[in-house]
Amino acid sequence: MLEELKPHIQELRQRLIKSIAVLLVAFFVCFSFWEPILQWIVTPLKAALAPDSKVIAYKMGEQFFVAIVVSFFAALMVSLPVIFYQFWSFVAPGLYENEKKYVIPFVLSATIMFALGAAFAYYVVFPYGFTYLVNFGGNTVDAMISVGEYLGFFLKLMFGFGVSFELPVVAFFLGALGLITDKTLKDFFRYAIVIIFIFAAILTPPDVLTQLLMAIPLVFLYGVSILIVRMINPYKESEE
Repeated sequence: MLEELKPHIQELRQRLIKSIAVLLVAFFVCFSFWEPILQWIVTPLKAALAPDSKVIAYKMGEQFFVAIVVSFFAALMVSLPVIFYQFWSFVAPGLYENEKKYVIPFVLSATIMFALGAAFAYYVVFPYGFTYLVNFGGNTVDAMISVGEYLGFFLKLMFGFGVSFELPVVAFFLGALGLITDKTLKDFFRYAIVIIFIFAAILTPPDVLTQLLMAIPLVFLYGVSILIVRMINPYKESEE
């Protein structure tokens, strides 16, 4: 059994090494521009803060660690097409010839949908969510936000929305592989709604508007996924 797994483990190792190599190169390039990237990251927060409030660093060396995290985030975003390609190349040997042709659509669609999810979070969700959090209790407490804590919160939301928007892509390829049909997704719909709202409640700030701004697009994407799978692998009554 172990001997049979060795070629797959070696293949996985090679794919990981290539992905990490590209990520490291992108990291050192992005580290040269970490300040403009950080300025872009804190723009939604500064828009929500009062004019006399500041984004601060209150721990020794916090700016340096923030620079590393910011550079890694930017490098990961830049490296996504390569990472998605390496992932597809790893699973491709187990696919049929007609399924292997989806490599370019997979890489492009996965990258675009992740970017759309992150952009939706940045331009739609953040202005409402950060304004609510910063101004809550504003008559009693003046907000002075730590850049390190803000960055962790920012990245959690960005990656959460990016991964969430991959739902149609995942549904497409599961349907193309014959693992699910449109009926599979329809039957799971009521459970999916509950999971989506729980996911949104955990990931977003504790206000209803921000949670809806995440949950509603995910419900819409789930509906889109049903339509996509219906075109790729529709349910047939003869399969009962």
